[in-house]
Amino acid sequence: MAKVEVDVVSDIMCPWCYIGRKRLQSALDSLDDIEVEVRWRPFQLDATLPPEGKDRQQYLEDKFGGPEQAREKYRQIEVAGKAEGIDFSFEKIAIAPNTLNAHRLIRWAANGGEGAQQKMVDRLFEMFFEEGANLADLDVLIEAGTNIGMDRELLQSMLPSDADIQEVEKEVSHAQQMGIRGVPCFIINNKHAVMGAQPAETIAQAIRDAAAEEKVDA
Repeated sequence: MAKVEVDVVSDIMCPWCYIGRKRLQSALDSLDDIEVEVRWRPFQLDATLPPEGKDRQQYLEDKFGGPEQAREKYRQIEVAGKAEGIDFSFEKIAIAPNTLNAHRLIRWAANGGEGAQQKMVDRLFEMFFEEGANLADLDVLIEAGTNIGMDRELLQSMLPSDADIQEVEKEVSHAQQMGIRGVPCFIINNKHAVMGAQPAETIAQAIRDAAAEEKVDA
């Protein structure tokens, strides 16, 4: 069976990344003959947000000129989300979070065995976009981690510390140096990139092409 690695550069506060996650899963479900290892890499759409986050209405005012303008942009996102089974509930979100700590949580989940990192990503997307959870709140992140089986006491110790902050920031900087300005970005076998929340068929074909390339090189 062919093996392909996919690094997904994304940000938890990005709705297109949630849509991209669903489309990636549809692509993977169609690839019976290829073993795909998925890793999640951090990106911050707005690293200038304070650690405690920012009132979402004020954030929308600053970014889009107000909630009405934002609503217009989000309408298309809601339609795309419904097609992928996502029930976006933007009205529930009170805080626009700085996602640095959420990315630390995702990084640590990678040590939890097969599928743990993916479960962490899925849970954070779900909590933020469907439940309106405040991902700037460390207690919320601790709860998210324990939801997928991470050790509560360990998270209570590590999240308030500086553990892996520099490592995550370096990864974000590396993505920017690679020319990534928007997310999601799917990097396949460290050679090819699929930019944006492309249709599942597009992602699947890129993975098939990479698998065929590996066979030729072998």
